[in-house]
Amino acid sequence: MNISFCCTDTKAQPWLEGLRAALPGATVEPWSEGAAPADYAVVWTPPQAFFDEQTRLKGVFNIGAGVDALMKLRLPAGVPVVRLDDAGMSVQMAEYVSHAVIRHFREFDGYDADVAQGQWSYRKPRMRTDYPIGVMGLGVLGERVSQTLAQFDFPVLGWSRSPKAIDGVQCFSGDDGFKEFLAATRILVCLLPLTPDTENIMRHDTLSRLLPGAYVINVARGRHLVDDDLLALLDNGHVAGAMLDVFRTEPLPAAHPFWAHPKITVTPHTSARTLREESIAQIAGKIRALQDGAALASIAGVVDLKQGY
Repeated sequence: MNISFCCTDTKAQPWLEGLRAALPGATVEPWSEGAAPADYAVVWTPPQAFFDEQTRLKGVFNIGAGVDALMKLRLPAGVPVVRLDDAGMSVQMAEYVSHAVIRHFREFDGYDADVAQGQWSYRKPRMRTDYPIGVMGLGVLGERVSQTLAQFDFPVLGWSRSPKAIDGVQCFSGDDGFKEFLAATRILVCLLPLTPDTENIMRHDTLSRLLPGAYVINVARGRHLVDDDLLALLDNGHVAGAMLDVFRTEPLPAAHPFWAHPKITVTPHTSARTLREESIAQIAGKIRALQDGAALASIAGVVDLKQGY
C-alpha cells in the first residue's frame, strides 16, 4: 500500500513518521512531481498537479474538517474524499466559542479597558434570556458548541441546511427557517462549511436581521463574512462587536481595519487546531477500513462533493 503525503504549509516529517508507525507495512512518502502512483493520499491544500498526476487513488484524506480548498480543484472521479470529523477539534472549538460568548456577555472587554485606565468599575449584570445564541452549522463541531453553550443556561438556537434535533437547542433549517433563526438571535456563531451557497452569508441584509446589539463570532471561513458590511453595522450600532478567527486573506493584512477597530477582537485562525496524533490515528483507521473493504457509508467524514462538505 502506497500513501502519498501532500500538505502545503505543514511540517511533513512528524506526519510521515506517525503515519508509518500507524500503518506498518505501508509506504508513506512526501509527494513530488514524478512520484510513484499512490493508493491513498493525505492532503491539505494540494496543487492541481498532484491530482493530475495521481490517477490511481482509492481515497483522499484531508487533514482538516474544511474541504473548501479541495472543492476548487478537479478531483478524480469516483474517488472518495474524507475529512476529519473531530480529532480533538470539537472541544477546542467549544472552548473558544464559550470564551468569546462569556467575554462579551460578562463585559470583560469593558472591564479590561477600565482596569487599563486604573478605574474600578461596575456594570449591571445582564440576563441570559436577553442573549440568545444562534449557531449556524450543526455538524460535529456545531453540535458540540451548541450543547456546551446550553450548559451555561443561554437560550441556544441552531440552523442547518437540513433538519436536525439536538437536546437543549431550538433547531431551524433551510431557507424557510433562516430568517426566523436570525430574528431570534443576538449572538451569532458561524460554523458553516464554505460552499457557493454559504459564501457571503454574513452580509448587511442577514446581519441586520439579528436582534439589536448583536455580536458576531466567526470561526468557520473568512469568505462567509462581508467585511465592509460588518464594519458598517458596527458603526451604526446594530452590531455591538465581533470576535473573528478567520479572514479572507490570512495572515490578515497589516492595513486591514479589523486590526484597529475597538469593537473587534482578532485571533490568528487558532480556534481549533489540528491535533496531529489524533488525526493520524483517525486517518489510519479509515485507510485500514477502506483497504479491508468496508462500505463507504460506514466511514465517518466522507464528503458529499455535490454539497461541498
